[in-house]
Amino acid sequence: MPSMVVIATTAVPDHLRGALSRWTSEVVPGIFVGSVSARVRDELWNTVTEVVGNGAAVLIHPAPTEQGYAIRTAGTRRRVPVDFDGLTLICMTAAPKVKQTQYPS
Repeated sequence: MPSMVVIATTAVPDHLRGALSRWTSEVVPGIFVGSVSARVRDELWNTVTEVVGNGAAVLIHPAPTEQGYAIRTAGTRRRVPVDFDGLTLICMTAAPKVKQTQYPS
């Protein structure tokens, strides 16, 4: 039975956006919404995880949880979903540190 899915993408290749738009509608740049079966959802997500590269993607879909949905993420990101006693919370990771170059005085 089809259910609603939301896929949010950031800095992904154009061909991935094209693949997602075959099954969903891009309501604003990078946000795809659709009603697809679990099989199609999983195949779409496999495609996303294979080609996301240095970009980032988030999939939100209905699930039998307290919140009523599940979150999957792929790619480079600072926000990571963490299970906390059955609730999915978002953990912010530190920004990557930039090496500082020492110049002789």
